[in-house]
Amino acid sequence: MLLTVVTPAYNEAENLPILYERLRAVMQGLGLDWEWIIVDDHSADDTFAVVAEIARRDPRVRGIRLARNSGSHTAVTCGLHQARGDGAVVMAADLQDPPETLPELVAQWRAGAQVVWAVRARREGEKLSTLAFARLFYLLMRHVVGFRDMAASGADFFLLDRRVVDAFRQFRERNISLIALITWMGFRQATVTYTKQARLHGRSGWSLGKKLKLAVDSVTSFTYLPIRIMSCLGFAVAVGGFLYAGYVIISALTSRPLPGWSSLMAAVLVLGGIQMLMLGVLGEYLWRALDEARGRPRYLIEVTVSRAELDGEQGGDSSTS
Repeated sequence: MLLTVVTPAYNEAENLPILYERLRAVMQGLGLDWEWIIVDDHSADDTFAVVAEIARRDPRVRGIRLARNSGSHTAVTCGLHQARGDGAVVMAADLQDPPETLPELVAQWRAGAQVVWAVRARREGEKLSTLAFARLFYLLMRHVVGFRDMAASGADFFLLDRRVVDAFRQFRERNISLIALITWMGFRQATVTYTKQARLHGRSGWSLGKKLKLAVDSVTSFTYLPIRIMSCLGFAVAVGGFLYAGYVIISALTSRPLPGWSSLMAAVLVLGGIQMLMLGVLGEYLWRALDEARGRPRYLIEVTVSRAELDGEQGGDSSTS
């Protein structure tokens, strides 16, 4: 059996050689053939040069460099599209996901699970703001979007069976949460727990803006609840407006007219704010519909590298998906 390890990497030149040595040591004890696909998300450092050097020494390693920075979920998607294994493991390059957890994932896979999540029991070296945002995000996904089976502490280190990888390749959506999509797909799912370790070198490229976009993508891709809330809110505001209009008419007929300026401005500001909020929510859905309708490729491959290519058997080229 062949196991593919997919690793998205952005400015991870210092971490990749260490990860390679640890990964190789773990895989030697598993009794499986393996390949390692590293997707360089258009790093600004020497990440791809490091990947090329590792690939030169080990024919099991393949490197892909994206033509532009597209985000880790897109990089993972690219890697899964290239995976040839009977199973595929997605593991970050920052050494926070220890390769030593792989035997537990593989054991669950061999026992019949088609999706195996490595669930974070603890997270070392993380800021309180990061932990708070993660907890809020998974609370939203479990209790608002409706993914009650999603791990409360989160999981972005996982193993997929070949059948799941093939099913995943049928999806062409762009603005989506990879973790939410795999959870939604179903199949036989299992979990193992591990301690997410502190980053060894470098800084995370997972900015607040990217986290917020992921949260919005996760909600808009799997539920129409925001639009339903807008409908209910609009109905409630309309009822309130009619009641207030009746109160104004009754006050005028009984010679006790209400002062106009303050009440008018309050009503205008409240209703205007609600309408702008509703337009913003609709805009999020509309933009994603436009983005899908244009049919642009989710990623562009700038260059690929492998031992065979370096030996001149075939050249890397650009491609899209």
